[in-house]
Amino acid sequence: MLSVIVFLPAVAALALLLVPRRTGRRVLVGAWIVVSAVDLALIVAVWLGMTPGGGFSFVEQVPWIPSAGISYHVGVDGLSLPLLAMTAVLFGACAVFALRETRRVKAYVVLFLAMQTVCLGLFVALDLILFFLFFDLSIVVMYFLITGWGHGEQARAAALKFFLYTFLGSLALLLGFIGLSLAATPHTFDMVTLIASNPLAGGGVYGGLVLLAIGIGLAVKTPTVPFHTWLPPAHTEAPATGSAILAGVLLKMGTYGFVRIAMPMLPTSWRHYALVVVIVGVVSVVYGALVALAQTDIKRMIAYTSVNHMGYVLLGVGAAGLLAGSDEQARQLAATGAVTQMVSHGLITGALFLLTGVLRDRGGTYDMRAYSGLAARTPRFAGLFTVAAFASLGLPGFSGFIAEFQIFTGSLGAAPIATGIAVLGIVLTAALFLLALQRVFLGELRTPDAPGTPRVFADLHPSETAAIAPLLALATIIGLAPRLLLDVIEPAATTLLHLVAR
Repeated sequence: MLSVIVFLPAVAALALLLVPRRTGRRVLVGAWIVVSAVDLALIVAVWLGMTPGGGFSFVEQVPWIPSAGISYHVGVDGLSLPLLAMTAVLFGACAVFALRETRRVKAYVVLFLAMQTVCLGLFVALDLILFFLFFDLSIVVMYFLITGWGHGEQARAAALKFFLYTFLGSLALLLGFIGLSLAATPHTFDMVTLIASNPLAGGGVYGGLVLLAIGIGLAVKTPTVPFHTWLPPAHTEAPATGSAILAGVLLKMGTYGFVRIAMPMLPTSWRHYALVVVIVGVVSVVYGALVALAQTDIKRMIAYTSVNHMGYVLLGVGAAGLLAGSDEQARQLAATGAVTQMVSHGLITGALFLLTGVLRDRGGTYDMRAYSGLAARTPRFAGLFTVAAFASLGLPGFSGFIAEFQIFTGSLGAAPIATGIAVLGIVLTAALFLLALQRVFLGELRTPDAPGTPRVFADLHPSETAAIAPLLALATIIGLAPRLLLDVIEPAATTLLHLVAR
C-alpha cells in the first residue's frame, strides 16, 4: 500500500513524458489532480486501517544493499501519518492551483509529480539511506522548479544558493548517519533496529558529534537561525506552488528528522543538549518574527514567519528532552504540539503562499506599498487572506492555536524563561499580519497601475478558490475538533518520550 502511495506520482510522471507535446495543459494538470486525489484516498484508507499506538503499520521491507545493512524499508506511525496526509493534501491543492499555469506545463507537472514521490517517500522511510535519498532528491527537484518557473534572473541565483546551502547540510546529515551506523553491531542503517538497540546509549563525545552532524543537516533544512539565509530569497523567487511545497513540506523534512531520528536514536545526547535546542528554537521564534515585521515584500514576510513557526517546533522537541523540571504529561504535550505545528504550518502557510501568487499575478509585484483598499474590489481574496493571517498568528479556533498552546504548556515547567520569551513571538506575529492586512486591504483603492492605464485586478478565480479554501477549512477543522488529529499523534509521542528517557 505505502509503495503504491509513494511511487504512483512517479509512474504518472514517466507516463506523461511519453505523451505528445501538443497535449493540452488542462489534460496534463488534470492527470496530476487525479493522481493526487487517488494518493489522498489511499492515505485515508491507511489512516482508517492503522491502530494508534501500535508501532509501525503497513510495513514493507526488501533487502537493497544487504552487505551495508541497507534495505527498502517503509512504514507509518502516528508521527509520520499526519505529515503524509498533509503532504498529499498540499500537493493536491497545488495541482488545482496549477490550472492557471501556462509556461512549459508538461515539464512543470512532471517535476511536481517527481517531487510528490520524493516527499511522500521521506515520511515513510524507515532506513537512514532511503531517508537520505529522498532528502537529497528534494533539493534537486526544487532547484529546477525555482530555476525554471521563478521570477527572472534572480531566481537562478536564489536556486543556486538554495541548492549549495542545503546540499552542504545534507552532507553533514550523511556523515551523522554513517557515524550512527558504525556505532551499531552489526552495522546497519535500519531505523527500527537502531532505535531498539540504542548503540550510543553512553552518549559521550562520539554521540555528541553524531548528534551535531545530524542536527546541522536537519537545521539547515528546517531552517533555524543561523542556517536560514537561503530561505527568504528562495521563497521570494520561487513560483507560488513551489513556495507552498517548500514551506509546507520541505521544511518539515528537517523537523520530522528530529522526532524520527535524532530523539529516539540518540536519546542520551538529546537529553544532554536539549537546552541548546530550546535556545535555538526561541532565537528563531523571536528573530523570525522581528525580521518579518520589517519586511515590505509580502512573500518575504511570510518566508520569515516560517523561521518563526519552525522555532516553536524546536522549542517543543527540545523541551521534550528536558527531564528535569517537567513531568511526562508536560513533555508529551510539548512533543505532540511540535508535530501538530508541523501539520498546521503546512496547511496555513501553503495557503498564504498560494494567495501571494494571486497577488503577484494580478499586480505584478509583492511589494505591499503598491497596494491598498483591495478588500472592496476582491472580497473573496481579502476574506481568505484574512482567515489565513489569523490562523497563522495562532487565533483560537484554528490549528495553530492548538499546536502553540500545547508547546507552551508542555515547555513552561522545564524552560520557563525560554517559553516566556517565545510567547512574545505571538504578539510580534499578530502585529506583522495586522499591518499587512491594513496596508493591502484597507484604505483607498490603489494598485500598481501605470499612469492613466488602470490595471484590471480580478478576484479569485474558481480554481484558485478551490485550491486555497480547503487548506484553511482543514486548519479550522483541526482547531475546532483537534481529537481527529491528536488521537493519532499522542500515542506515538508517548512512545517517543519513553525512548528519549531511556
